[in-house]
Amino acid sequence: MMQVPASGLFKIAVVALLAGGAQSAFAQGDLERGRQLAEQACSRCHATGPDGESRHEDAPAFRDLNKRYPVNDLEEALGEGIVTGHPDMPEISFPPDDAAALIDYMISIQER
Repeated sequence: MMQVPASGLFKIAVVALLAGGAQSAFAQGDLERGRQLAEQACSRCHATGPDGESRHEDAPAFRDLNKRYPVNDLEEALGEGIVTGHPDMPEISFPPDDAAALIDYMISIQER
């Protein structure tokens, strides 16, 4: 087994922490992109943030979606074109990366 000097362990730990920080920043970027997508594409009818009321009476607040659906299961529908049972909602689809960012954002604001 190879021995790593203490200074080498310190360098490894710093690199690991920086890599973890980069992942967290990337995840935050995805959440922000998801929030922006929700605002741009959905806020005309839905409350897309952690508070507030939906503008359309049939549009659930995004923070309450987990009470109606398994939110993770919506990713495929968002990618293929989500269709609902009421005529006011337009069919909308997102590229896979955008659908994933939107789902991650939705999950982050779900009321428990």
